[in-house]
Amino acid sequence: MPGGRLTQQERQQIASGLADGLAYAEIARRLDRPTSTVTREVMRNGGPTAYRPELAQRATEQRAHRRRRSARRAKAAPDAYGRDPEAVREYEETLTTVFIASGTPRMMARVMACLTLSDSGSLTAAELAERLEVSPASVSKAIAFLESQDLVRRFREEGGRRERYGFDEDIWYQSMMASARSTAQVAATSREGVDVMGPGTPVATRLENAARFLDFVSETMIRAAEEARDVLFAKPEESKDEG
Repeated sequence: MPGGRLTQQERQQIASGLADGLAYAEIARRLDRPTSTVTREVMRNGGPTAYRPELAQRATEQRAHRRRRSARRAKAAPDAYGRDPEAVREYEETLTTVFIASGTPRMMARVMACLTLSDSGSLTAAELAERLEVSPASVSKAIAFLESQDLVRRFREEGGRRERYGFDEDIWYQSMMASARSTAQVAATSREGVDVMGPGTPVATRLENAARFLDFVSETMIRAAEEARDVLFAKPEESKDEG
């Protein structure tokens, strides 16, 4: 199985496979590449409907250029925990891709990954812009979106005027609860349509079934989040003992 970066020819083959409606696994098999490689390539470059091999190739070259610059900075300021900078960058890209695949827009996914992998748990807008090598306006837009989804919190530095953005352990719980409430709202709205469309009609039956399903999912999410909330605050030793 070949390794290394995808070539421009391979990217053309990926584009052709997507146009033919092939699954990622089939495209990967034809390239003799891992399915994860094809999935990551497509999701980080516009998704299956917007993937363009030329743009993907250019983006890869730009990322490589950024990595070289980041590597030079890393040599000047070694990681306090002795991590491999290249491995960290690769993992950050993988994490970003996973966030994108879950429905998060690309810039917002990059900010989420950057904050997640910050040891301090928070960064200023200037720090985010520097690490991601994007404009402050892009960071501001991404933060606004993430705040609207309860995925990022804003707070001021102690004794300072600068705002910081970051996570705390409880934010995943709050995000899950927000998602559950949103699902419950869709269920309630679906149920409202039963009377409008006429009970017993095909449409009403479809809406009622959807409402029951979404109610169950919402209630299950809330129950699971409540039961698992303590996991967010567990120390590594506690988690190991529970396992």
